[in-house]
Amino acid sequence: MHTDRAALAFVPAAELRAVVEACSTPLVREPVDEGAAPGLAQVFRALGDPVRLRLVSLIGAHQGGEACVCELTGAFDLTQPTISHHLRILREAGIIGCERRGTWVYYRLVPAALERVAALLAAPAVNLPG
Repeated sequence: MHTDRAALAFVPAAELRAVVEACSTPLVREPVDEGAAPGLAQVFRALGDPVRLRLVSLIGAHQGGEACVCELTGAFDLTQPTISHHLRILREAGIIGCERRGTWVYYRLVPAALERVAALLAAPAVNLPG
């Protein structure tokens, strides 16, 4: 399967490394490093839009774990260029990947990216007295 390597070009390697390291430590255990904050903010901005959040949900719920852009546009009252814009933002944040097959582009979630976000937000187990 071919991946969309263009999305990786937007994040410098040093910044990407800082984001990955920051994501391995939950926010509630240590403060976010100054170098990791911009990359993390990009992920949260991407997920903070209702259209993009629905796109992530639609792609993840689609049979086979991937969806053609032609299958996504019908779920919205938006133009195809607007949907493509939202998909580009999700790709640049590393949340989804894509592969061109003929004239269509198929999108899939990047499980590692979602796992890092989940781990980042994980609260430590609290032992309650009694």
